[in-house]
Amino acid sequence: MPVMDINADLGEGFGIWELGDDLALLDVITSANVACGFHAGDPLIMRRVCAGAVARGVTIGAQVSYRDLAGFGRREMDVAAPELTAEILYQLAALDGIARVEGGRVAYVKPHGALYNRIAGDPAQARAVTDAVRAYDPSLPLLTLPGSAVHEVADGLTVVAECFADRAYTPEGRLVSRREPGAVIHEAAVVVERAVRMAVDGVVVAVGGAEVPLRARSICVHGDTPGAVELARSVRAALAEAGVALEPFA
Repeated sequence: MPVMDINADLGEGFGIWELGDDLALLDVITSANVACGFHAGDPLIMRRVCAGAVARGVTIGAQVSYRDLAGFGRREMDVAAPELTAEILYQLAALDGIARVEGGRVAYVKPHGALYNRIAGDPAQARAVTDAVRAYDPSLPLLTLPGSAVHEVADGLTVVAECFADRAYTPEGRLVSRREPGAVIHEAAVVVERAVRMAVDGVVVAVGGAEVPLRARSICVHGDTPGAVELARSVRAALAEAGVALEPFA
């Protein structure tokens, strides 16, 4: 029986500005990537999401990013490795402290946005991230793309492969840039079909129609797109109907 985790990015509001329905998504997913304040989120939001996750038995992950609040963490940045390592440590420690107050803990790390894409192909930036995780808690898994440079520099860390139900893929198995048209897939039926194929067959149809092998343990459904909650429910129901066991990886 295939086993799959369903994760989503949560806590991505800031102050009075809200993005997505965090509490509703917590009823659907098995792992929550909680923003740590560098691309989105603030202490109150972080605490609310952690409390909601603990109450529902959802695994908490630190969604770390470049320091880019204005750009939502999606702008390419050049950050010196020692600085990036320190900033990842800062975010990890902040979220883990809040999670522990609420009776939980950070159980994994998932980079966000531009950082996620950068470390897929940049071993130096990937090592800066893995150095931070290793220094804080080497038992924490890192969630990343299959074939990411993170695998090359993990040095004993657990690396978990992730796929995306609602993102377009290149024939090389990378995510299509959000600057390109069609990078995010909005048709519910298409998203659900792709999720099941990735979970059951280990295959995704890339731009141009090529079938790309893609073995993953966790599938991401974005929480900041229109209709995100219903889409996540549809993905979860379809995976269960296809015989996929839904379990967190951490």
